[in-house]
Amino acid sequence: MIKHILVVAAVLLAPTAGLADPNFWKNEWPQTDFSKTSVDSWVEIMSGGPGKDGIPALDAPTFVVAESVTQIAPREPVITVEIDGEHPRAYPIRYLTWHEIVNDQIGDMPVAVTFCPLCNSALTFDRRVAGQTLRFGVTGKLRNSDMIMYDAQTQSWWQQAQGLGIVGALTGAELELIPSWMESWAEFTARNPQGLVMAEPAFNRAYGRNPYRGYDSLTRPFLYSGDPPPHSIDALSRVVRVGDRAWPMQRLADAAQIKEAGLTISWQAGQASALDSDAIGQGRDVGSIRVRDAQGRDLPHDVMFAFAFHAFWPDGLWMLAPQ
Repeated sequence: MIKHILVVAAVLLAPTAGLADPNFWKNEWPQTDFSKTSVDSWVEIMSGGPGKDGIPALDAPTFVVAESVTQIAPREPVITVEIDGEHPRAYPIRYLTWHEIVNDQIGDMPVAVTFCPLCNSALTFDRRVAGQTLRFGVTGKLRNSDMIMYDAQTQSWWQQAQGLGIVGALTGAELELIPSWMESWAEFTARNPQGLVMAEPAFNRAYGRNPYRGYDSLTRPFLYSGDPPPHSIDALSRVVRVGDRAWPMQRLADAAQIKEAGLTISWQAGQASALDSDAIGQGRDVGSIRVRDAQGRDLPHDVMFAFAFHAFWPDGLWMLAPQ
C-alpha cells in the first residue's frame, strides 16, 4: 500500500505545481474568496488525490456504551474527549482514518474531532467562530502534507495542524482547541466502562484496516518538499507538541513522566500505531500521552510527526533535554 501511495505522489507532484493557481480552483470552489489568504505561495498547496468531500466528513454521529463494543482491538487508538458534566466520548481512529473529521455536539459545545493520518495530528476544536457554528469538511488539499479543512458556511480553508483559517473570508481566524488525547481502547474502557464510543459509520469502508501501511517507518513524508527537522531528528518520528514546544516521544517513553515548562507530560505503553501494520490494532506500541497543568487539568496538545512541527513552527522550541 505504501508503495502505491508513493507512486501516486510522484504522479501528482508534477502537475500540482502548475495548478497552484486560485483561478483554476475557482471551478471547484466558486464561493471561496481567494483574494484573502495567509499562504505565502499557492505552490505550498497541493492536491492529495481526492477532491472536495472525496474523503467524507461525518456529521452528528451516533454512540453506544463502551462496554458493549467488541469489534475494537484493545490496543487500537481512539481520540478521547472528556467534558465536565458529559459522558466521556471515544472516537476510534479506525473510523477517523477514513473520514478525518467528525462534526459532533457534546452538551452545549459543537466540536470537530479531526485526524490527519499523514501528520498523525489528532486535534479537537470548538466549531464556533465569530458568532456562528461551522460545519467542517475535507478539501482534498494538503499543505506540508497536512490536511486542509473547509467550512460549509463561508467555504474558507483551514489548516488542521494549526486550527487556522488560511484562505477565504475567515483567513486569520483561529479555532479554539479542546483538550483531547489519543489512547488505547483498553485504556478508555478501563477508565470509562459506561463511556460512549462512536458507532460504526454507515459507509462501505474497511474499518479497522490501515490504508497507510508502513507509513510511519518511511524516511520522507508524502507530498512534503520542506526542510527536514533539525537536530538529526527523523522526519516521521513522533513529538508531543504543546503550543510552540515539541518533546520527542522517545524522550518521554524513556522517562515515563517529565515535568517542565509548568506541564506534567506522562507516557504509558499500550497504544498501537495507526500507521504501521495492515490491521490497526496490531501496530507496534507507540504509547499514550497525557498533558496536564500544575492543577492536574488536561491541556490541549498534539502527538504529531516531527516534520510537521518543523514545517508549521519553524522557530519552535525543541525540548531535547531537561530544562
